[in-house]
Amino acid sequence: MLTASAILTDGLVYAAYLFIVAIGLTLIFGVMKILNVAHGSFYAFGAYGAATAVGIYTNADWPAAIGFLLMLAMGMAIGLVLGIILERGILRLVYGKDEVIIVLVTYATFLILEDVIVLIWGPQSYAAYQPMVSAGNIEIGELVLSNYDIVLVAIAALLAGLAYWALKFTRYGRLLTTVIFDRETAAAFGVNVTLVYTVTFVIGAMLGALGGAVMAPKIAVTLGIGVEVIVLAFAVVAIGGMGSIEGALVGALIVGICRAAAVHLVPQIELFVIYGVMALVLVVRPYGLFVRAQPRKI
Repeated sequence: MLTASAILTDGLVYAAYLFIVAIGLTLIFGVMKILNVAHGSFYAFGAYGAATAVGIYTNADWPAAIGFLLMLAMGMAIGLVLGIILERGILRLVYGKDEVIIVLVTYATFLILEDVIVLIWGPQSYAAYQPMVSAGNIEIGELVLSNYDIVLVAIAALLAGLAYWALKFTRYGRLLTTVIFDRETAAAFGVNVTLVYTVTFVIGAMLGALGGAVMAPKIAVTLGIGVEVIVLAFAVVAIGGMGSIEGALVGALIVGICRAAAVHLVPQIELFVIYGVMALVLVVRPYGLFVRAQPRKI
């Protein structure tokens, strides 16, 4: 019973982290049809920004709650700036090009941003564990849970709820749905597709950076973290279906629970199980579990 509870809680925490990162990636693909490799850099910049914020409020001896909010604000502000620079400065120049070219452009951008990280923060690793330590733990029977992990799950649930509400019940959500279904028709009816692209990319970048910010206290913030997370995020959105918010949620839950089960029961296959699950799903559903209907143009 204890093992099952540990698998469930660890799986939910890992799924929450994956969903926060993957929701931005799948949103950008769903609207813009761009497989954004540079999304891993948003995560890395968010993590480094959060580590910097933790250092600032720790040295200033601010309350933990204010420090946590500063950490989130720093990560999302970095995502906002990066998103605007990349979309307006680079991606708008390749709209309409072959999809392979766009992927190569985002990959080149990712490599450049990795060097920018070295220029700003240097090659050393950073530890930002203070928020997690300050949050403390809670005991439920024999199970010890970190309050920080509970907050992480709550943030992921809040994002899922906000995404559903925004897409279903707001004007921008309806415009977004129109552009996703048929951008040419949306443009013909007066929708500013360029503005929708910019806003969507910036929101996706902020979500990617937010994922890095909330994970900074749980990891060593070091070079290469963007590479690892972009591979995991691709696995999640491939399982759920590229461009699907609900798919990203279900994909993150599947990957999180399966990975936690492997860690507790068969740790030797921890790395394999994520990609094994992805392969099994894609054999049955080649476009993912929640693939969107595509319009037929005659």
